Amino acid sequence: MNLKNIKWQSFESQVSLDRAAMARVESLSESSIEARGQFHLVLAGGSTPKNVYTLLKNISTDWHKWQIYFGDERCLESGHQERNSTMAFEAWLNHVDIPEQNIHVIPSELGPVEGAHLYNQTLSKLGDFDLVLLGLGEDAHTASLFPGHSWDNNLDALAVFDAPKPPPLRISMSPARLSRSKSVLFLVSGKEKQTAINQWKAGDAIPASTVTCDNGVDVFCFNVS
Repeated sequence: MNLKNIKWQSFESQVSLDRAAMARVESLSESSIEARGQFHLVLAGGSTPKNVYTLLKNISTDWHKWQIYFGDERCLESGHQERNSTMAFEAWLNHVDIPEQNIHVIPSELGPVEGAHLYNQTLSKLGDFDLVLLGLGEDAHTASLFPGHSWDNNLDALAVFDAPKPPPLRISMSPARLSRSKSVLFLVSGKEKQTAINQWKAGDAIPASTVTCDNGVDVFCFNVS
């Protein structure tokens, strides 16, 4: 990845990062709806995105023009507290007027093979996303793309069988599909992420670096340098 195509931005508090991320989502939703009549957004899991989702409940927008997708999901029963979709619904989606058919949950309760197959069918009908939100793990993973693993970039959604973090069975968008977006924004908080950030800035081949964007990748950071 061309490191010059990454825009790093540090924040002095978690609150300021959360607000800046919320404002970025709101701004891109407005410009996308104005230009194309829809806003296609890919959600990440984790505590930092959760803060942003909570803030998004209060923005003024035409929710009927939002289309929501998920970058990855754990293979657990629908509604399980450890699913990314459950968190997003509880923090945000249950509180706004996005039509049910506009929220494209990964059917991971069907298992990694069948769930990935069905999500591939959903994603194959789409062009580029407007915004992809991602996080960064201590081990430099993003979505459910983990170090030491290889991926079939010809697929939009991948079956993951051996994730080193539980549960081992997951579904993830491929790096190529995550990169098909007009904007990509990573949200990174916590000193435990410093090693991963150092690897990324050094140009190491970590999973996060496999997600690119023609318009550049933004990384919002707090408590890492």
